[in-house]
Amino acid sequence: MTEKEQSWLKELSSSTKKAWEKSGYDTLTEVQGQAIPFILQGIDVVAEAPTGSGKTLAYLLPLIEKVETEKKNTQILIMASSHELVMQIYHEVQLWTKDSGITSMTMIGGANIKRQMDKLKKKPHIVVGTPGRVYELMQKKKLKAHEIKAVVMDEADQLLVPEHLHTVENVLKSTMRDTQILLFSATLPDEVIAVAQTFMDEEAEVIRVSEESKKPDVTHTYIVCEDRDKVETLRKLARMKGFKGLAFMQDIAKLNIMAEKLTYKHLDIGLLHSDAKKEQRAKAIKEFRQGEYPLLLATDVAARGLDIKEINHIVNLDVPKDMTSYIHRAGRTGRIGSQEGTVVSLVNPVEEKRLKKFARDLEVPLEENVIYKGNLRHARK
Repeated sequence: MTEKEQSWLKELSSSTKKAWEKSGYDTLTEVQGQAIPFILQGIDVVAEAPTGSGKTLAYLLPLIEKVETEKKNTQILIMASSHELVMQIYHEVQLWTKDSGITSMTMIGGANIKRQMDKLKKKPHIVVGTPGRVYELMQKKKLKAHEIKAVVMDEADQLLVPEHLHTVENVLKSTMRDTQILLFSATLPDEVIAVAQTFMDEEAEVIRVSEESKKPDVTHTYIVCEDRDKVETLRKLARMKGFKGLAFMQDIAKLNIMAEKLTYKHLDIGLLHSDAKKEQRAKAIKEFRQGEYPLLLATDVAARGLDIKEINHIVNLDVPKDMTSYIHRAGRTGRIGSQEGTVVSLVNPVEEKRLKKFARDLEVPLEENVIYKGNLRHARK
């Protein structure tokens, strides 16, 4: 740990220090080391860093330190595009603010708005929510926008898409001109940064961490099989000893058919997609975390930002159309501070070509595997 990091950690409040010691971290990650000093100074930050590199703590640690607990008003607003990501961030907030006197709550669309209005009466210091519900409560004058000192957009590239952009802009316009704006994501294309900079300070700091020095250990592999054989291949993967995996497919209808076929083959699975009710998705994640089944089937949107440290396999049931989606899928395993992970893509000949191009562009080694005697093995040429 550098002297700078040591001195900063010494200055932490006692409750954050205690949380740091319990967390098992021994040093700041690259994105944390770069972003924290700027955030403490009140500078707007745009940060791109790999999945699993500790982005949530990169903004959470300095913002927690800036909360004035004696003031009873909402000072920090964190926005994310999905219910799951909001709940995940909220869990981190609770973990790191324990015994600090800092209060927090979630604002999720579809949840009981009256209950959320009642919670707002208690003036939580930190609010984590989806843009639609956040703006709705601002319009009702229940969430006081002028009191917010910092707004964070987590997985910002998902928030600055046409679906959410207008709402996000309305939220930001409601806040004061000097409100600190922070954007974090694993992928921030130049066009997204261009949009972001229209509502950020001209002096905003752009941080791009291409890879962590403590890089997670992820192996990229593929199995060649026809589309009709993917169900049975996935079943065999899920039966491997110690397997805890997340399998991705873009199409919800095809994902549901896959789930039915796997259930017919007596495999316990969870299902995670945007058409499922919020309660069903929460239940699926909870049961998967508790180890009630080895496999969670998901669409890209539903699993965005999902952080379950025990996941050791990512299975691509289809190869995504773009490299960004591949990066986000792969980033759900081999998280920093956890075990190594394996990405397995089940590919037909057309998908194999696209996958190999992704691997070349990402400069990651890619190996062909087969399942042999219940384990993944190198394919013999």
